Amino acid sequence: MIRRLLFSYLSLMLLVLLALEVPFGFVYARSELSRFSNTAELGAVTLAGVCEERLEHGLVSDLPGLARGYARRTGSSVVVTDRTGIVLTDTADPSAAGRNVSAEPDISTALHHGPATGISADLVPGRKVLFVTVPGTSNDGVPCVVRSLYSLTPLAERVQATWVALALVALGALAVAALIGFAFARWITRPLRDLEQATAQLAYGRLTHPPVPDRGPPELRRLVASFTHTATRLQHLLHAQEAFASEASHQLKTPLTSLRLRLENFEPHLAPRAQASLNEALGEVGRLSRMVQGLLALARLENAATTPEPVDLDAVVADRAAIWTAFAGEQRVGITVAGTRIGTVWAVQGALEQIIDNLLSNALRVSPPGTTITLATVGAPADSGRTESLVELHVTDQGPGMSETDRKRAFDRFWRAADAHHDGTGLGLPMVQRLTLASGGEVTLEAAPGGGLDAVVRLRPAQAARTRTQAPAHRRIPALRGHGPAGSRTAAETVSRQDS
Repeated sequence: MIRRLLFSYLSLMLLVLLALEVPFGFVYARSELSRFSNTAELGAVTLAGVCEERLEHGLVSDLPGLARGYARRTGSSVVVTDRTGIVLTDTADPSAAGRNVSAEPDISTALHHGPATGISADLVPGRKVLFVTVPGTSNDGVPCVVRSLYSLTPLAERVQATWVALALVALGALAVAALIGFAFARWITRPLRDLEQATAQLAYGRLTHPPVPDRGPPELRRLVASFTHTATRLQHLLHAQEAFASEASHQLKTPLTSLRLRLENFEPHLAPRAQASLNEALGEVGRLSRMVQGLLALARLENAATTPEPVDLDAVVADRAAIWTAFAGEQRVGITVAGTRIGTVWAVQGALEQIIDNLLSNALRVSPPGTTITLATVGAPADSGRTESLVELHVTDQGPGMSETDRKRAFDRFWRAADAHHDGTGLGLPMVQRLTLASGGEVTLEAAPGGGLDAVVRLRPAQAARTRTQAPAHRRIPALRGHGPAGSRTAAETVSRQDS
């Protein structure tokens, strides 16, 4: 914005200078030419009077001296003719004496009692000169004619010097206007820059340096004050929401544990036909407990600021596949690793492990016995939608898959498919999405070829990013907008499984 404001100031200043200086330059050039012509004509008239006086007294021999003296004083060349147009003297060409020049236009005009003044390129070969031709006046006709020729070079140099001076004045004025305009533009845009920084901070969850509402124009000061009030109110609401989720989850842990123990204590005293209801109640309590643990994990993610760092994707994939192979073998489901070696990618600490664990947990829940879950890593080149290449991690199962509508809602927190027949909490995929976004990537669900679901996690390769910059900018995990899919395993389950 500073450049645009400065460009507008300088454009207006330049238009004003052009409107003032260009007409002034042309008027000055015309006035100098007119003044020069008037001075030359006055001098020629004076010289013509002196020559006429010498001719009346028969002192023709004095004319060459008079002409040379006048030519030396004025920097011109002088031609004097008699009443018939015969050259009496010529300071530029003494040999021209005696030549008849009455047919030349200016001489002819002067012989008929009329002065002639103008610019001609014919009188002196190769250059333009100012000529002033005046007749000597007497009662009985025109006794003589005086022609003065002046070089236009001094006049042109003065006019050119004036144009240069005007140009320097214009440049100086533009420089002063640029300095003043730059300071004025910075003063105007300072609140906007502060608002931009504050908005970026607020986007990452916390406004640490609110803009100062005492800079810039009054309108922007009021805008800054309104923004600060709104941001403060929004932060208060977000903190209250986070505190409520965290405190509610903590407060629910103890009653749920106590409820589970009490239900388990009922088991020896129940009739066999009530055993199924007790098992269902214990299952729901367990699911509710896992949901509370998931909410705690999400609350920690919301309150935690993270910085992506280079992580070896190939090593993490191999490690998680080896750990999950035993769990999958209990259900007669195979896990295979495919694709090319990728190397390091940008990810927050521990995010890749949790992402893969949640995706494998979901895939294992829906995979029929005898099928295979595939972990594949591939490189995705840049396309029209993005400017840099990404790395893709595919977790593909051979289960029933999901409809397009369900895939769109799969990242909504607590959401479960209508045909789900498992005890998922609906918090696993929201956590996957949150961790992927915090790592600077994206995650989508796609239909796998031949049936099943293909979870695609796209991350930035650390090698390419390091050549352009150092570690990515500090990133705060954004708040979730939705609720998770059917069959997701909570973060608490993932953490406890890793700890075990």
